[in-house]
Amino acid sequence: MIQRILIADDDVDTCNLLSGFLKRKGYETYTAYSGTRALEALSQSPVDIFICDFRLGDTDGMEMLIKIKKSHPQLPVIMITGYSDIRMAVNVIKAGAFDYITKPLIPDDILHLIKKVSESSGNGKVNTDSVNTIKPEENSDGYIRGISRQSEEMQRQIELVAPTEYSVIIYGESGSGKEAVARIIHEKSKRAGKPFVAMDCGAIPKDISAGELFGYEKGAFTGAVNSKPGHFEMANGGTLFLDEVANLPYDVQGSLLRVVQERKCRRLGSTKDITLDVRILIASNENLLSACKAGRFREDLYHRFNEFSIHVPALRERKDDIVPLATHFLTVVNNEQSRNVRGFSSKAESILREYPWPGNVRELKNVIRRAVLINTSEELDASSFPEEMIAMSSEPATGEVNLKDAALHAEYEMIKKVLNEVNNNKSKAAKILNIDRKTLYNKLRQFNLDS
Repeated sequence: MIQRILIADDDVDTCNLLSGFLKRKGYETYTAYSGTRALEALSQSPVDIFICDFRLGDTDGMEMLIKIKKSHPQLPVIMITGYSDIRMAVNVIKAGAFDYITKPLIPDDILHLIKKVSESSGNGKVNTDSVNTIKPEENSDGYIRGISRQSEEMQRQIELVAPTEYSVIIYGESGSGKEAVARIIHEKSKRAGKPFVAMDCGAIPKDISAGELFGYEKGAFTGAVNSKPGHFEMANGGTLFLDEVANLPYDVQGSLLRVVQERKCRRLGSTKDITLDVRILIASNENLLSACKAGRFREDLYHRFNEFSIHVPALRERKDDIVPLATHFLTVVNNEQSRNVRGFSSKAESILREYPWPGNVRELKNVIRRAVLINTSEELDASSFPEEMIAMSSEPATGEVNLKDAALHAEYEMIKKVLNEVNNNKSKAAKILNIDRKTLYNKLRQFNLDS
């Protein structure tokens, strides 16, 4: 157990309150109200962990870290930061800090991090599994761990269910990252390294969905010129992810139920059963129990799948994740485009937080990619964002409200409202809006609602 902790914060009350709390938990604590005093304390008495506020009166977190790593390279450093400083805190972690924690300080979170340091034997390395780290998976599966309470709860559920063989229903809006969650469940399971096969049931024509699921033999139907394995067969030994499963035809749902019960499938046109060892994860942007009551989804199939469920929160419901995620995507796009955009202006950050993100994380990534491409300054300003995005903010880039912005905002709100009412059925939405499908799709692309 770590015994000696140095706390540096120019807010005397925060420093003393944290010190008192840790003392009551059995730790020996020292306090410093400036960077200079913290460095003096470190030179006079060794400590096991250093908790440092990112903004001290006479220095900042990056400067402190550089000095500490030079004189005490093995000392684990935890940075305290406000949400507005998160992108800088991420850079500090990359430079060698153990982790960071955001204000307001939560006692349990602080103890959790201190225990993580203890488990890591005080080696000062970045802790990629801690509560606040934004962690893109190395296999590029698209999963990025957020820092909000909602994201932490989702992560807790993932860690709980991943090692099991439970079927999981993953709920969430389009673009929120349901497939990414399914992939990380697979990667954290005993089936990691085996096939992960995803099927978007909403994108496959209903008349060929059975063939896509179960496969078919040559000549099984008109157009079957070759034999083809189905998604179940391709996923054998691993995990099958069925996205928007409620879009499967009712008769195919019956066939799916039999496969789930018997753990065998048969290609269309074949007389041979294929034994299956597949974990099934499904996703939906609507409540499947409601779909059962409406007669669009088999209730017996729902109960087969409903061993565990995870809700992927919409991006607008976890605003604390927006700027850190945008910062992560900025780093990715900088690398892709060989650019060096260093961050966001305060106005750009304000717009990022206020925008409702109907396309969720997928839309955020696309916005950052576009913004970096057209940006001409060292940091991204609001002028690099789409006009309709600025129009929906209470702080337009020009500082003025005009008729065009108001019209765009009203148009966006109406299209979003109608799409929600018809469960994202584009044909019905076009009829209600009294426009043709081509016009609707153009509007969806304009407002980043086409994901």
